[in-house]
Amino acid sequence: MSLTRDELEKILESVECGIFTVDTGCRVTFWNRAAERITGRAGSGIAGRRLSEALGSDCPGGLEMDEDGHCELFERGQAAGREFRVLRPDGTEARVLINARALYDSRGRPAGAVGTLTDISGLGAPAIPAQVPGAAQQETATVPGMIGTSEPMRQVYRLIRFAADSESTVLVTGESGTGKEVAAKAIHSLSRRSGGPFVAVNCSALPESLLESELFGHVRGAFTGAVGDKVGRFELARHGTVFLDEIGDISPLIQLKLLRVLQDREYQRVGESKSQKADVRVIAATNRDLFQLVRRGEFREDLFFRLKVFPIALPPLRERKTDIPALLDYFLGAFNRRTGKKVERIHPEAMKLLLDYCWIGNVRELEHAVEYAFVLCRSPEIGPFELPQEILRAELRSRFCPPGGEREASGDIQAAGGRPLDSRGPEGFQREQLLRALEQTGWNRTAAAGLLGVSRVTVWNRMKKLGIAPPGKVKE
Repeated sequence: MSLTRDELEKILESVECGIFTVDTGCRVTFWNRAAERITGRAGSGIAGRRLSEALGSDCPGGLEMDEDGHCELFERGQAAGREFRVLRPDGTEARVLINARALYDSRGRPAGAVGTLTDISGLGAPAIPAQVPGAAQQETATVPGMIGTSEPMRQVYRLIRFAADSESTVLVTGESGTGKEVAAKAIHSLSRRSGGPFVAVNCSALPESLLESELFGHVRGAFTGAVGDKVGRFELARHGTVFLDEIGDISPLIQLKLLRVLQDREYQRVGESKSQKADVRVIAATNRDLFQLVRRGEFREDLFFRLKVFPIALPPLRERKTDIPALLDYFLGAFNRRTGKKVERIHPEAMKLLLDYCWIGNVRELEHAVEYAFVLCRSPEIGPFELPQEILRAELRSRFCPPGGEREASGDIQAAGGRPLDSRGPEGFQREQLLRALEQTGWNRTAAAGLLGVSRVTVWNRMKKLGIAPPGKVKE
């Protein structure tokens, strides 16, 4: 039975679940009465507007265009069971569960998306109904902007959701490159302050005098060069979140002033005696051991305990290597859009090297490795020879990675692009890789061995086993 558009809209208007559709620009094209009731926004007033405006909140589940004009939903196909908060025009808010699925035309091109909104405001924080698609694992499901389903990351997601439901100060710790700012943004986007600004400050990038002015602002004439009033980050973040990165690097003076903000929720602009109210949520982050800094007298103990009300420790990438394929899929898509290339997959041997590497720079280093590979790659597949030398060559890996830093990947991990990984070690290069190395080095076995990170004898034995004959006399 076929339905007319009017008949279909009448059916959609009669259901209790909020239903919406968006076009390829994530602009609203349909908004039923239940969606109006849940969000407090009439469909007539939001037609053609961005979904984030219709929801009064940052869009979860990749349902928003990024700065390059791309929507994550159209790449992943669906977003299931994502929870967020809607701020209604009357000042009230609702906890809402969103599910969405991308729509494609006959040629497989994105044509828009359809989604549902379920009001779960009357339920307890952890009591999301299991019958809602994707909600069984909602408490530990991925959060906005973060990738990975490993157990360490699931625990992080759980803590982020708890943090988002409170106003407590959060201290995010972890090695450089683990994504501390990404975690802070996730907490903000899931919190009741998501409608306010997220303001980040790198506390190590400025000297003490400039950092004080940057954080709290100053009045005209407060110091030489202060030719006018300046609004500080705490004022800019009113009703939102201030993210203080590299908090372990601030001076004793800034520590004292920040302590007052956390204790009294007040601050003073430089050169002014009048106190200002700090209506902000504070999230701090550091890759340093603050407890050791306290023991050495380099960090105030009272501030330390004010900051670590709710600590969240991010795991290094080497402790969640099962997430590497998913991260690679994401970076492949990002760099394809940025460069215009069409790199679709990573060769199993290259994936094996990536999984065995220690990643002392964590997710940031992985991103840079993919960017390096994109510079060299001229085919739909990234092979071992497109990887940075410290990953490809054994002697360099031993310099970068401490003893025990390289660990074998589990055999059930899937390579980017969906293919199972090759179980052989990095020495088991297939014929095409060995040929490429020999051709690249002019059939110099010694140079090819150095490029592959193996011995010259290994190259010679591999050539004999694979029946590779050199074109003429081979250099030793």
